[in-house]
Amino acid sequence: MKWTLPNILTMGRLIAAPAVAILFLYFSRPLADWLALILFLLAAATDWIDGYLARKWGQESKLGAMLDPIADKAMVVIALMVIVGYSDVYWTPWLVLPATVILFREVFVSGLREFLGDTAGTLKVTKLAKWKTTAQMVAIAVLFSRGIFEHHLVMGSFGMDQTMVEQIMSGEVEDVNGLRGYFHGMVWSGRIGLWLLWIAGLLTLITGWDYFRKALPYLKED
Repeated sequence: MKWTLPNILTMGRLIAAPAVAILFLYFSRPLADWLALILFLLAAATDWIDGYLARKWGQESKLGAMLDPIADKAMVVIALMVIVGYSDVYWTPWLVLPATVILFREVFVSGLREFLGDTAGTLKVTKLAKWKTTAQMVAIAVLFSRGIFEHHLVMGSFGMDQTMVEQIMSGEVEDVNGLRGYFHGMVWSGRIGLWLLWIAGLLTLITGWDYFRKALPYLKED
């Protein structure tokens, strides 16, 4: 087992996964949201850096090949759990379905790989699976940002609750301070994050079916 820099970065990403959730136990919001977003972005960046360095320096190893997909899955699963758990009543129903698809697929494919054992090489990571992971990371980062800006900075800075924001946006209440455009921009940032998560969920479903199709020949009875 070699502790090269790529392997250390991968291990750091694995440790950062539960740390994203633990931050919410020891820090109040929105500080916890800021720290979680920064930690998630740094961890997501190492997903590309460790692979690049391993290939460039010829330091690819079995430890890195084993830890890399585990760290990716842990980051995505735990971050989604935090986002769904801390989202408001309006957003939660729309987050649950794509999050469920992503969680189910990760568990299902991991189970396939465990069952196949030595033949699990048939389920090598595809380019589409890499795009899937990228889409998940981007969607989660945007959703973390929405939580910071829309629900904490706006309402904390201007002393408004969700009802007051909706009334200003709909025109029921006069927009004295010119905040309507600001609020609309923040709502759209949330929608973009949600759309990205649905796209990631769709890619996750497609790649999960692809892996299942490849595993079918090894699941037939003798």
